[in-house]
Amino acid sequence: MSEQALHVFQKMNISPEVLRAIEHMGFQDPTPVQAKCIPLMMKGYDITAIAPTGTGKTCAFGVSMLEYMDLKETEVQEVVLCPTRELAQQIADELTKLAKYIPEVRIACIYGGQPMNKQLARLRRKPQIVVATPGRLLDHMNRGTLKLDRVHTMVLDEADEMLQMGFVKDVCKIIEATPGDRQLVMFSATTNRDVMTISWKYQNNPVEVVIEATEENKPNIAQYIIQATTREKYDRLLYIIDSDAYHRMMVFCNTKSMTARLTERLKKAGYSADCIHGDIRQSLRNQVMDGFKHGKFEILVATDVAARGIDVNDVEAVINYDLPQQNEYYIHRIGRTGRAKKAGVSFSFVSLADSVRMDEILKYIDAQPIHLDFDEFGTLCYKKSGEPFFENA
Repeated sequence: MSEQALHVFQKMNISPEVLRAIEHMGFQDPTPVQAKCIPLMMKGYDITAIAPTGTGKTCAFGVSMLEYMDLKETEVQEVVLCPTRELAQQIADELTKLAKYIPEVRIACIYGGQPMNKQLARLRRKPQIVVATPGRLLDHMNRGTLKLDRVHTMVLDEADEMLQMGFVKDVCKIIEATPGDRQLVMFSATTNRDVMTISWKYQNNPVEVVIEATEENKPNIAQYIIQATTREKYDRLLYIIDSDAYHRMMVFCNTKSMTARLTERLKKAGYSADCIHGDIRQSLRNQVMDGFKHGKFEILVATDVAARGIDVNDVEAVINYDLPQQNEYYIHRIGRTGRAKKAGVSFSFVSLADSVRMDEILKYIDAQPIHLDFDEFGTLCYKKSGEPFFENA
């Protein structure tokens, strides 16, 4: 960490132990969301923060949590709710790193698909911080194994995604189990009606923080569209893989069955690939993700829900084998590359039937990806100026 960056963090009245952890984690200058949210959280404000993915949100709320936590308290004081198991694990790992030099801090990660006995053992250790998915947290509350009556800070991470996934009632029940004067902080990539409703019902005079996607914090991702019928998609995918331009790739499909079929086809063809989707048990998903992070295979095929929270900094290319069904998913998908200030590439396979859907996505993201096509020699190249994207358009 530079002396200037360290000085900026020091001006936020962060303790030496957390500063030391921040330095150990290799942070450079505070990101905009960290610079705005840490001081506000330290003062106790409720916050609704709209910020692009990959902008350092975990540190933004994690630092504040550690600063005003009572280490002698044996009840849960801080809760982080997030939509998926993978994101819960990622957040818990980051918080553990931030608490590296505060050995008294106990963190429990609670999510579905994990043996209940393991979670009960963690809860018996009296954690001050709980990171959880809504369904499993509510399960523990109903069992009487977890109480939230002493919580003073609750964070909803990726609130837009979590509420759109159908967790609105669960999230409301969980919030209502906490004291009325607790601090409620929401982080979201977009704003929607559910986010606004939660804010109106449960936040007290919230401060809105909006982090625009500037060149400074906007991922460096070159976006391409490739015309492809359903039958052509697989060959188009192999062309990109065989180009040897990218050795760390994520391929997104819309269904579990397509994810499994495509992965099996790639494996049979001799490619280094594996997959994650909702029907794969959690222990195997963890094993697959660990293998991908450590470079044991090059191509990860995934569905949207299973891929939420994946934090791998060196993914070189993302391929939309199927176009996402929600506009927000496009942003989250391509955001798996271009992380940690590295350049990334995304390719979307688009058929004539998909063209209207692609137009909706482009209006939503306010961007113009580059159109590519194959020439008569089978070489991928730019569409000629003025030439329609679809041959029969």
